[in-house]
Amino acid sequence: MQSLGHRFRDIEHHPLLSENDNYDSSSVETDMADRVWFIRDGCGMVCAVITWLLVFYAEFVVTFVMLLPSRDFWYSVINGGLFNCFAVLALTSHLRTMLTDPGAVPKGNATKEYMESLQLKPGEVIYKCPKCCSIKPERAHHCSICKRCIRKMDHHCPWVNNCVGEKNQRFFVLFTMYIA
Repeated sequence: MQSLGHRFRDIEHHPLLSENDNYDSSSVETDMADRVWFIRDGCGMVCAVITWLLVFYAEFVVTFVMLLPSRDFWYSVINGGLFNCFAVLALTSHLRTMLTDPGAVPKGNATKEYMESLQLKPGEVIYKCPKCCSIKPERAHHCSICKRCIRKMDHHCPWVNNCVGEKNQRFFVLFTMYIA
């Protein structure tokens, strides 16, 4: 049977987690993340604005170039209504994808006290992310743009300025379906 020391070898000498540090889960950052999730990445914000402008341009072209000059009234009404519904659904799905927490793992929860409170079985191994000092659940990956570990991370999409993870993947799939 292995000792408890083998489970903590990654954090024992880590400079960011000393014995005097306490992890406070009720910090201001956690409270802010519960309300709105937003990544302050310049490239991602530009791509998100371009996405909205492209949808509005498509709205303009379909309405004023294709449907209004049409001689068939009902064709224009039905197709205009359908296109507007899909455009609104696409923009709301984009907004939900962009502003929903993708499943971020709390930063800095890899302290000795927290790991001891997990009551691990002998031989059970847990992994720690060296970049954000958090315990990584299965299928979690670190995003260098969000600077967090994300559960079931698919990819970081600059067009929605967010990672696609376990909590916002459905909105991303809906967004791509409405745009297609």
